[in-house]
Formats: sequence, C-alpha cells, structure tokens
Amino acid sequence: MTGVSSVEFALTGVLAQGWDAGSIDVVIDVLSDPTIWMGAAAGGAFGAAIGALPAFVFTGFLVIAGVWGGPDAAQGVGVDVGFGPVFGPHISFAGGAAAHAYAAKKGYVESGFDYHNAKDITVALGSKPDILAVGAAFGVFGIALEQVLRNLAIPTDPIAFTVVASALLHRAVFGYSIIGNLSAKADGYMDMGPFERGEMREPGEVPGDAEKESEDRLAVEPWLPNMYKWSHVASIGLVAGLAGAYAAIQTGNPFLGFGISAASLLFLNLGVAKLPVTHHMTLPAATAFLATEGTGFGPTAALLVAGFFGILGALVGEAFQRVFYAHGDTHVDPPAASIAITHTIIGILSILGILGTAVWVPGAV
Repeated sequence: MTGVSSVEFALTGVLAQGWDAGSIDVVIDVLSDPTIWMGAAAGGAFGAAIGALPAFVFTGFLVIAGVWGGPDAAQGVGVDVGFGPVFGPHISFAGGAAAHAYAAKKGYVESGFDYHNAKDITVALGSKPDILAVGAAFGVFGIALEQVLRNLAIPTDPIAFTVVASALLHRAVFGYSIIGNLSAKADGYMDMGPFERGEMREPGEVPGDAEKESEDRLAVEPWLPNMYKWSHVASIGLVAGLAGAYAAIQTGNPFLGFGISAASLLFLNLGVAKLPVTHHMTLPAATAFLATEGTGFGPTAALLVAGFFGILGALVGEAFQRVFYAHGDTHVDPPAASIAITHTIIGILSILGILGTAVWVPGAV
C-alpha cells in the first residue's frame, strides 16, 4: 500500500465513522425558495434599523422562549425563528454590523463612542434607505453562506462562521483594513499596554470618523475594556461554562445558556458597566457537556469538560479580539469567532470518534 493510498484509506475510515456528508442538492433546494431570501433581506434591514446589538438581544429572548416552551417550541420558535432568517445572528446582527460600518464611512454616525463610530453597534441607525439596503444585502449574504455550510455538513457552527465572514467582507467592501492597523505604540497585536497607559494614535495613522481624527483615537481599542486581562477572561469563562452546562443538565438542550447570555446584553446596551459577555462560553460548554455525557461519562466528568470549554471559549474570543478588533475600525465579533472555532473542535472530536456525538454541529451529530 503506497503512502498516498494509506492516507486515503485512513481518511475514508474516519469519514465513514463519524462524518455525515451533506448534499449540494439540498443547498440548491433550500436556496431556491424565494421566501428565504426575502426573510433574510428583511432581517438584515431590521438589524440595520435598530442596531446590531439590539437585534442580537432579540435572538436571545427568542431562544429562551424556544427552550422554555419544550421540544416542540425549541424546534419552532427557538430554532426556525431565533436562529433563522430575520432574527438569526448571521442575518440581523451581521447585517446590522455591516450597516454600522457603512454609516460611519458615510459620516452618518455621531454617537460620541470612544472608539471608531463603526464599532458602536448599540445605536439604532434608523430608516435611511441606503442604510437599510446595506443591511438587507448582508442579510442575503448571511443566509446564503450559512445554508451552504449547514447543508454541506461542514463541521462548524455555520451561523457563527458566517457572522465572522460577513464582518471581514464588510471591511473589504467599505474600504476598511481587513485585520486593522497596528499602532507603532503597541508591541504586537496582543499588547494591550497602550490602552492601559491611555496612549493615542499618531496623526494620520488610521482613519477618523465624523467626530474624531486619528490622533483622537486610542492606540489600542479593546473589545471589552473591563474584560481583557487573561485571568479575568479565564475566570468568567469557567463560571459561565459551568452555568451553561448546568442549564443543559436541567433542560437537555444546549441553547438555554446561550439565550440567557445573549438576552443579558440588553443591560450592556442600556449602559450597565462591567457587564461580561458570555455566549461564547455558555454555548460551547453546554455542547461539550452533552457531547461528553453522550459518550458515556457521568455528569461530574462532563461538567469538568464543560468548564474547560468555557475557559477555552473565553480565551479564544480574547485572542481573536486582540488581533481583529482592538486594532481595527469596525466590529468583527470575537464571540462568533470563538463559537465557530470551539464547535469545529467539538465536531472534529466527534468525527474522530473521541466524542460519541457533537450534539448539533452539522456533519458530526
């Protein structure tokens, strides 16, 4: 047996064991329905009108309602609406984030935000037709990519992956730096020291907005100024992970913790200081708990695994924000990146047979 054929043989065995391949025919069938496009366009425009973060809060409440109503409601309200066209984060939140980037570029936003105004996803953008059109366009992109990933059974969270891809796309489309511009005052992307010292950008170093020039912007703009130290991030990751997993014990559903985390951001939007953002901790922890318990381990061991994934989700999100958010001009969502990465790990572990199930991750259930 040659080296190439050995690899092919091993890969075939792995895929036969745990990967349920999707179908391009299903993708075509789903995307041939015009109602899904209209719903996605409306959802993206909705996110643009009320703001990306308020739109995501709606997702959280819908997911809670779906789980609370039992299995039938969870399949109806919680999934089809909360995670689907109109209210799904890949539609309304991503469309809203793109609209914020566009509106700031056009000089429409003067919110008094400490960072570039394109990052202020808390404000409503109103009813300007061009802003709504941008949201709608990115809503359509969101449903297209998410359905391709889901129905081809790519083992990741297709919604979270799409949120990140959409954000990188809106940076490219509207002329922002894809990764961001590292300040000369920062010692690499991971360095938050300039923020702690209150250092500002040099003149002309980065774009300004309707209210600020380059020199009026902080040299480093951490996603959550109250939650970027590694020890703090890991600590809240453990706590949120265990809480999300215990919610899964009580309901048998991985999404309640996520819904509560998302809904709690209502208070962040209202200006409550130091509120932690935790949905990228509660969801992978709950998924890991159910996956581990489904492999035959007891609840104590499964909770330990959940705590690990809560910490991992927190740290991955923090690492991502230090590269893509803190030095950039628009909102690229650290929790979405973390959720995509942690659930890819869970999916791969299931495909390899280390976990008996990936619970809901496409292709690895």
